[in-house]
Amino acid sequence: MKYVGAHVSAAGGVQNAPLNAQAIGARAFALFTKNQRQWQAKPLSPDAIDAFKANLQQVDIAPEQVLPHDSYLINLGHPETTALEKSRAAFVDEMQRCEQLGLPLLNFHPGSHLNKISETQSLAIVADSINQALEQTRGVTAVIENTAGQGTNLGYRFEHLAEIIEQVEDKNRVGVCIDTCHTFTAGYDLRTPEACEGTFGEFDRIVGFDYLRGMHLNGSKPDLGDRVDRHESLEKGKLGLAVFQYIMQDNRFENIPMVLETPDPDNWAHEIELLYSWQ
Repeated sequence: MKYVGAHVSAAGGVQNAPLNAQAIGARAFALFTKNQRQWQAKPLSPDAIDAFKANLQQVDIAPEQVLPHDSYLINLGHPETTALEKSRAAFVDEMQRCEQLGLPLLNFHPGSHLNKISETQSLAIVADSINQALEQTRGVTAVIENTAGQGTNLGYRFEHLAEIIEQVEDKNRVGVCIDTCHTFTAGYDLRTPEACEGTFGEFDRIVGFDYLRGMHLNGSKPDLGDRVDRHESLEKGKLGLAVFQYIMQDNRFENIPMVLETPDPDNWAHEIELLYSWQ
């Protein structure tokens, strides 16, 4: 079964996110469990946790179909010790918030080397950061998102994802989220069924579909290989619709949260309906 939704607002409290998902016809959703642009946040209150779980049950969305995203400030591959430790502490806090909410996934960008160390060195630091976080938490899988490769960001090649996973000790608690916009702007063509066969075949060979835990379904403002992270609505931009039709008709994408991060929230209900029409 396919589970499609969007990254919905948690304004007013995390408990509102399931209701916001229901309002757009979502069967899955993403959210931030704290302000994504601040290091510190108040702990989740017992009332908010209970209300979130109750609302999740009310809208009939399983915890496995929720894909929380961590703070944009976190860099698990940071080359400097003080900043790295700050990121690692914040990441553990994000994992613990997922634990409290009963959510088994946490999506994150792998990090950046900042031109101070090599990609290989930074990828090893990311893996060590994941290992440390998994040791301090229970029941939450670290889901690495591929990136567009903007600036010094890691994760724009499938080989980067595989290199991180290879160094993670608990393979049962690490996975991958593939973003269609990031994949395309990183240089992997997705504009035709044949291109999708090639790109997802390469992903399977290098990383493996066994590690796929989620998808971000986004159109792309930049062109193929531009290495810029700018999402577009599904029916606009340079990517086209073939990849979304392909995903909705391929059983390798069953039973995972597939989340829109397209720029127009008013269009999400339409885009969700459109995606389901291709099943």
